[in-house]
Amino acid sequence: MAFIGWWAKGLLFENCNCQLVCPGHVHFSNNCTEERCIGYWAIRFDEGSYGDVDLAGVKAVVAYDTPQHMISGSWTEAVIIDDAASSEQQAAVDDILAGRAGGPWEVLGRFVERRLPTRTLPIEITDEAAVKRIAIEGLLSSSIENIRGWDRDQPVTFQNMFNQIHGSTQVLAQGDATYDDGEIAVKNEGTHALHSRFDWSVSPE
Repeated sequence: MAFIGWWAKGLLFENCNCQLVCPGHVHFSNNCTEERCIGYWAIRFDEGSYGDVDLAGVKAVVAYDTPQHMISGSWTEAVIIDDAASSEQQAAVDDILAGRAGGPWEVLGRFVERRLPTRTLPIEITDEAAVKRIAIEGLLSSSIENIRGWDRDQPVTFQNMFNQIHGSTQVLAQGDATYDDGEIAVKNEGTHALHSRFDWSVSPE
């Protein structure tokens, strides 16, 4: 399959129902701490392009419900894209997050058995130094906050850690979330969360 060239950088944060730290985040072959790993990834594109489409400013969410052993597959995923994005931006981001455009989301897409229809709704993301929040009225409300380290002025981080979608430095946090689309339901309190700066790219073929 041929891909057009694209690249993107921005903010990525997540919260799931695992205890800190989600074993599936370290590697999908690890068993998560609950019978199913249920959560979301929040994405803010700060810069980038998909062919001729500018991606800057687009926000999106990927909600997921996976088995405890994530590498076994059979994931359910739902993509929500901010309705403030243009139709061209929405189509581009949907291609990226559904794995049709190659790159890291194509790798994750191999584990998805059931993909719910993509929705467009207003998404609000708040980005503070130690706190990230996301809200989709009637669907998702979540906040994550950095955990405290020995030096309270510095975040606790993973360094040089490989992950398909996150940056190599990831800040550890804890979060609360409620989400329910009728298929995927999340209700977390003080569970695994983290955030990073992502950098994705695919060369044209």
